[in-house]
Amino acid sequence: MKRSALWINILIILLGALFFIPGIGGVRLFDWDEINFAESAREMLLTGDWFDVQINFEPFWEKPPLFIWAQALSMKAFGVNEFAARFPNAVIGIITLLVLFNIGRRKGGTRFGALWALMYGISFLPFFYFKSGIIDPWFNLGIFLAIYFFSEYTDEGEKPLRMRNAALSALFMGLAIITKGPVAFLIFCLCAAVWLILAKFRLDFRWKDAAVYFLVLALAGGSWFIALAASGHADVIQDFVAYQIRLFQTKDAGHGGFLMYHFVWLFFGVTPASVFALPALFGKKMPGNLLRWMAISFWVVLILFTIVRTKIVHYSSFCYFPLSFLAAWAVERMMDGKLRFSTFQRVALIVISALWGLLLTALTLFDRFKDSLAPYVEDPFAVSCMEAASDWKGFEPAVGIVLIAMTVAFCIGFKRNGKARNFVFLAAGNLLFGMTVILCAVPEVEKYSQASAVDFYIERQGEDCYVKPAYFKSYAHYFYTCRQPQNSCDDFDWLRSASLDKPCYFVVKDIPEDVERLRSDVPDAEFLYRRSGFRFFVRHPEPAEEQAQQPCDQEQAGIEQNRQ
Repeated sequence: MKRSALWINILIILLGALFFIPGIGGVRLFDWDEINFAESAREMLLTGDWFDVQINFEPFWEKPPLFIWAQALSMKAFGVNEFAARFPNAVIGIITLLVLFNIGRRKGGTRFGALWALMYGISFLPFFYFKSGIIDPWFNLGIFLAIYFFSEYTDEGEKPLRMRNAALSALFMGLAIITKGPVAFLIFCLCAAVWLILAKFRLDFRWKDAAVYFLVLALAGGSWFIALAASGHADVIQDFVAYQIRLFQTKDAGHGGFLMYHFVWLFFGVTPASVFALPALFGKKMPGNLLRWMAISFWVVLILFTIVRTKIVHYSSFCYFPLSFLAAWAVERMMDGKLRFSTFQRVALIVISALWGLLLTALTLFDRFKDSLAPYVEDPFAVSCMEAASDWKGFEPAVGIVLIAMTVAFCIGFKRNGKARNFVFLAAGNLLFGMTVILCAVPEVEKYSQASAVDFYIERQGEDCYVKPAYFKSYAHYFYTCRQPQNSCDDFDWLRSASLDKPCYFVVKDIPEDVERLRSDVPDAEFLYRRSGFRFFVRHPEPAEEQAQQPCDQEQAGIEQNRQ
């Protein structure tokens, strides 16, 4: 490795640590995904069972364990808290930028590698994801490396290393599968199919390479599933597969969206990479094997999750890899005078920056205008949440102005001379804005969404009681009450009607229909208080001589039998 490349690697590590680690413990985990994975990791530590993924001490069949293992190890080192839950993604963020720089340096030189890492690192959504506790940064890196090493396998210039590249592709595909599931292999197969069609089905491969590929894939990606089946947990695999199918067929968990949902989020959320990548996405046929694979993988993933009915922002987050690659490819050609930095791109960069800056400013002014807005909001839960009060520092709107000014300065300078030094303006504006959002805006947004419920759960820590959200799905009460196995009863029918041995707290959204429904379903529940979005009730235990002798699970079985 050249000395200049070594210093860039060191710089990436230092800057990655500087921007990805601070603030990750400054705000509570968000329902559902962040708390979901963190709770599974907490239960691993509590039960000592590192093999079975659990939620509420019952098998959790939606996700394999790799990322949850990483979170559990982080919690073992830093304690059960938000910092530990998000730390694995901060680490994978640094690793991702190192991977992009070094692959880019190998394929296109040091300048290209640096541009690729820069485009990925300063774009808004990739930056935010590395400061989150969701599973996708690990999952996406595994898929990307699987595709990259397979692209190396198909490269005529890499023939001497074909078996190694096949094995590495299978290894990272297996790790992606054991992170989130077989959708990783589906994405890989679709990309490979499109590549084969474009290559007119000309693939020079050896059967022994195929054998190595599937052997490594089975060991890396299938070992946990095989172990599940061998240990008598085949039902977990069946539920897992059914869940994956349901995501494709239905708007799971209410996550629907319009047809162009992912197009919009990628264009506005992965700026500036999305804007720079436009000539590569819609331009003429471009040379280069990796370039072709990146373009294919971008369109395959984007079209696939446009078809999928469940719409969640991170479903298309793999596109950040090819999008930033294509952006770096285009920027390098702009710097060499082979591509034009168009007026549309300059205007788009400035307009998107202005929109993000105005959004931040609007959030800081929300408290002043929320009373005027409330009559026009139809959702009673949203209106109740608006009763929360924020505590802004006061300088946040200035950060939005700085973002706009830095973007304008970049556009003027880069249009004039095409020099790399202009990216200092763009990077500074975007990173300052991203850090301000994480450190200042996200904690305030959390106050309007879940803070009152989470505060209530935290107050229950150490209390021998049941806690049950009524009529809405949540994982927050598991993690933030530090739920213990003896308090894991989650059956609403039993909790509302059985003779209790300990208090049961009910949390209901502040929606009149839900509140009245709870009063009807649990007539002996005592109302405690309401606070910004939620109402809280408690049902007290019966005197000891009147308590039911059956534990929750036995009583629940009796309820189910009566229903039948």
